[in-house]
Amino acid sequence: MMSDASPMAADSANGVPAPFLSDASGKPRIGTDPASLFTFATLVREAEKLILDLFSRGLVSGTTHTCLGQELCQMAVVRALDHPDDHVLSNHRNHGHFLTYSGDFHGLIAEIMGRRDGVCGGYGGSQHLAYRHFHSNGVQAGMTGIGVGLAAALKARDSRGIVVTVIGDGTLGEGLLYESMNLASVWQVPVLFVVEHNGIAQTTYTRDTLGGDIVARGAAFGLDTWRLSDRDAGFIDATASVVAQVRERGRPGMLVIDTGRLGPHSKGDDLRDPAERAALAAADPLVALATSLPADEVAAIRAACAAYLQAVERRALESPAACFDPLPEHSFRPALPRQLALAVEDGGNVRGALNAALHALLASAPEALLIGEDLHDPYGGAFKVSAGLSTKFPGRVISTPISEAGITGAGIGLAMAGRRPIVEIMFADFLSLCLDQLYNHAVKFPGMFPEATVPLVVRAPCGGRRGYGPTHSQSPENLFVSVPGLTVLYPSHRHRVGQLLADAVLCWPNPTLFLEHKLLYGEKCDTADYEILPAGDDDLGAGLFPTLRRGSATPDITLLAYGGMLPVAERAAKILETQEELAVEIVAPALLAPLPRQTLLQALLDRPRILVVEEAHHHFGVSAEILALLAESGYAGALARLGTVPVPIASARSLESAQLPDDAAIVAAVIDLL
Repeated sequence: MMSDASPMAADSANGVPAPFLSDASGKPRIGTDPASLFTFATLVREAEKLILDLFSRGLVSGTTHTCLGQELCQMAVVRALDHPDDHVLSNHRNHGHFLTYSGDFHGLIAEIMGRRDGVCGGYGGSQHLAYRHFHSNGVQAGMTGIGVGLAAALKARDSRGIVVTVIGDGTLGEGLLYESMNLASVWQVPVLFVVEHNGIAQTTYTRDTLGGDIVARGAAFGLDTWRLSDRDAGFIDATASVVAQVRERGRPGMLVIDTGRLGPHSKGDDLRDPAERAALAAADPLVALATSLPADEVAAIRAACAAYLQAVERRALESPAACFDPLPEHSFRPALPRQLALAVEDGGNVRGALNAALHALLASAPEALLIGEDLHDPYGGAFKVSAGLSTKFPGRVISTPISEAGITGAGIGLAMAGRRPIVEIMFADFLSLCLDQLYNHAVKFPGMFPEATVPLVVRAPCGGRRGYGPTHSQSPENLFVSVPGLTVLYPSHRHRVGQLLADAVLCWPNPTLFLEHKLLYGEKCDTADYEILPAGDDDLGAGLFPTLRRGSATPDITLLAYGGMLPVAERAAKILETQEELAVEIVAPALLAPLPRQTLLQALLDRPRILVVEEAHHHFGVSAEILALLAESGYAGALARLGTVPVPIASARSLESAQLPDDAAIVAAVIDLL
């Protein structure tokens, strides 16, 4: 679990005093004089050497990325942060940032050793650390969009805090970085992108992978730009000036720091020419600092650092190995009580119900906001769900660049900062561009970092039957239901879709994908004669996002359908009842993940025949999971599934209609099952 070390705890280890003092928050006080800088930089360097030594002794597993040679580079920006709202987002080479922010040497060493005293209880290891407003993740550029969202939240509440997002020069090849820089510039938020430029990625030199000038990349987006070297006199003061300017101006900037990596990329993989490494060592800023101090003072500082880190090591070794008690089964946070009850939606269509829900959310929940492409009036979004919202709620409905990954990342940052963001992706097909932000960030943070919540809702129109072709007609739920920690909702016109959306935003504090079939937008909202199935006691979210049923209590055939397939299943049921004289039952879940297993078993286990129909490519999808659930639970009846064949969806209506399951295909599948 996350450490909440006090300043006194950070200032000593097994009774050995730390060679630094901490402020009330635990952050080290690092002066600008050579002795203070040399002391803390030496501590960081020796801690990194200790980590490598622990690896060599078999006391650490996995990998680590040390900042040997880059200590002043990593210290400079973080030490200059002095506002309680300041955030630091780091990457895989993060130890210097973390230690300068927290002073928690014991928490870092124990974390990397996989011990219970680790800052994240051993869960994060070397790359994934959290401490107050410090978070790191090892995915290149993955935190940059999140930083923009955090900065937007600070700006919205008129805070003087800023966000520092640190990347390496290798990250300059990642597209998300430029989406984030552009978004930061458009929104004019106080985020500083720091590029630690050591000239080499893992083994490939930047000169072989980078076109153009680094600083010019920031300037092209209108960012204030600076370039400094950690080998120059006055580097620490110059860096503090950059931080102060970003804070004062309240707009984004880019700082490039030229530095040198003395050690390997990770553990022992340094393949550089010995002469090159010798030249880097000769220009080591820490050596330069040492030469500016009396020899006896340098010796005393090194002795104090060594004694302190020896005590840190002993204390970390005394900490028990990290263990689960008990083993967690999921990372979902429990639902909150309903906070917004909407009027009955029967009578209007699905588009109107969703629009009304968004109006109600923005009117009643100041923390809610809607971001996405082309949401502004008079356009109101590609399918007009957001019509009228930007006029009524200026500043709360934000039309963004075409930047799916960037705005999803920004939504994560906003959610982490206490907002309730609703991100609209114009077509669900484009969710593939958001996948890294959802798969490696949104759902990981609540599991890795116990204090983190990410109440993000991503809405997306999906499905075919409109002739939009292969990349605008897909139902991608089969890709997303398998993401651990991601909630996937796909309601129908028989559900109270507006209430489901409101509950997803305000009552469900977990990353959520809310899918909306395009053809349902015009369907009348009508619960008809559907009843709500009792939710299983152990089914997370099943009470909030119900499963419906209608039809015979003793059916010949049960059709399970959801989303845009429900009207098709209803037409097929009518044919089966009138022409085949069969008793038909329909079961319609809105919650696909986490799968309401107990709810479905209670409804289906005693049925003689079940056909699961879906519009998605059904191999490895929702129907496969439901049928596996039934088979594992001893189901004795006949089972089948029907979905779209695994080929691209055609544009021509004649071709598309032949590919997607229709009522005739459902009837034929039922006859085969009988």
